[in-house]
Amino acid sequence: MSHEIPFLKSPDQAAFRDHMETKVAQWIRPWDGHEELLAGIVGVPLSKSSISHSGASTTPAAVRAAFKSFTTYSMEYGVDLQDLAVRDLGDIQMHVTDIAECHRRIEESLRALYKEQPNLIPIIVGGDHSTSCPSLKAFADRHPGQKVGIIHFDAHHDVRNFEDGGVTNGTPFRGILESGVVHGPNIVQIGIRGFMNSKPYHDYVKSKGVHVYTSKDVRRMGIDVVLDEAIGLAGKDTDVLYVSFDVDVIDQAYAPGCPAIGTGGMHPWDAMDALHRLGALPKVQGLDFVCIDPTVDLRNVTSRLAVQFMLSFLAGVAARPV
Repeated sequence: MSHEIPFLKSPDQAAFRDHMETKVAQWIRPWDGHEELLAGIVGVPLSKSSISHSGASTTPAAVRAAFKSFTTYSMEYGVDLQDLAVRDLGDIQMHVTDIAECHRRIEESLRALYKEQPNLIPIIVGGDHSTSCPSLKAFADRHPGQKVGIIHFDAHHDVRNFEDGGVTNGTPFRGILESGVVHGPNIVQIGIRGFMNSKPYHDYVKSKGVHVYTSKDVRRMGIDVVLDEAIGLAGKDTDVLYVSFDVDVIDQAYAPGCPAIGTGGMHPWDAMDALHRLGALPKVQGLDFVCIDPTVDLRNVTSRLAVQFMLSFLAGVAARPV
């Protein structure tokens, strides 16, 4: 300003600041295109492929808006994240109408990113779940000659047939299995629940050797036991692991802003502890969050939950051996 006006601040200075705490919004700054990163946030704003009404294309912006609500310090996990080299890489630009072109762009963009940043742990913020198939293809190509395993949190199997609707948010794991990018015995699905899937699709994943833990299994066995087994199964004879996290795996009481909400889902603390453990595993080299719809959310609570999940994972990454 050319003249100093008392108490009048520019928009970027107007918010309250406490000099003794660091907000996530202050820590996860835009990437300068050169800094060597430990992890990076990549937005994939696509929801045209959703078979139900969804504003998932607005999720990356809603998640970034939620960054200002959280600090970098966790007393539960005993870590302050503010010195980790984690940056916001921006969004992959989607085509206005062409879903196949959107998926091609996701794959091409991520391939180029991995070439530029060979040690980067991507944290991909969808978008609907259709984005996970091209993400996995790029991830697998990043590790030539290595076998990939997947730990998939979801209320749904996501193996719908292609004949009735083409490629949608209900088909990513059909695409992954049929492309051979990852084999069934190296995929573990956690949190699948009743009255949200059909018997033919359950039979399909079992026929492919996919390991399934229902939401009821998590409740009865406990997340630690389920995750012990999941890591063993997905990690058997594989070199790297990818985590795909559909937020509708969480009970609708905690995650109302999902297109396919339902009761009987997982508790947020189980998910946070699971993601923290997975973050601490050097074998885990990629993560996506999908299927939030901020347009039907309540006070951005579901996007805020996704940020807490992301921070729990990064708290695990911070605990990895140097």
